[in-house]
This record gives sequence, C-alpha cells and structure tokens, in this order.
Amino acid sequence: MKTKAKREKRYRRHKRIRAKVFGTAERPRFCVFRSNKHIYAQLIDDEKGRTLVAASDSELKNVPRRHTRRRGEKEKTEVVRAGKVSIAYEIGKLIAEKAIKKKIEKIVFDRGGYKYHGRVKALAEGARKGGLKF
Repeated sequence: MKTKAKREKRYRRHKRIRAKVFGTAERPRFCVFRSNKHIYAQLIDDEKGRTLVAASDSELKNVPRRHTRRRGEKEKTEVVRAGKVSIAYEIGKLIAEKAIKKKIEKIVFDRGGYKYHGRVKALAEGARKGGLKF
C-alpha cells in the first residue's frame, strides 16, 4: 500500500512540474527517470515530441561501485560518490558530452517528481560539469 501511495505522490508532483517545464529544439527538457536499480536521462524536444539525446547506466562500463579508503590514507578534497550515486554522476557527464556533440548547451531540468537529492542531484551536477547550462 505504501509503494502505491508513494508512486501516486511522485506522479502528482511530476504533473505539477510538467505544467511549467517545456522543452524546445534550442532548449530541450532534461528528463530524469530512476528506478531502484537503474537511472535514465533524456533530452526531449516537446514541440516535435522527439528525444534528441538519451543515456542510461547500461551504457557505462568500469564505473567504481564503491570507494573504500585504506588505513593511513588522507581524506581527499574531492567529493567521493559511492555506488549508484557515482553512476548517476557519470551518466550526467555522458549525456552532456552527447548533447555538446549535437550543439545543445542550454537545457530545462525536469527532475521527474523526484526530490533534488542523491542520484538526481548527482546526475544534474555531472551534466553541469560536462558543460550543460540549466
């Protein structure tokens, strides 16, 4: 019962967001979908109803799943992402790379009803690092 209620709440939030967010060819909508295991991202032109660029975690290979620090090692100044969050960050960089190849720099972010936290935040930060402007 709880899962169904959560899904419905996310769906309602997503409808509210979609009422405001609209993608064009010059500034497409950066749509995010995450499941328990995977994460997907797309750049969508809503005027024509076409997906311009897409990326998912199935495209990645050799991404570190966990970061373990050995005894005696000092703290790194860089933010270390572990597991699914690191994969989401890499997907953000990958979709940004694909978008830059298609000469897309500016986007509108559609978080899909999810909170801007964890994997969704890492995906957005990866896309920003890759060169996309929100």
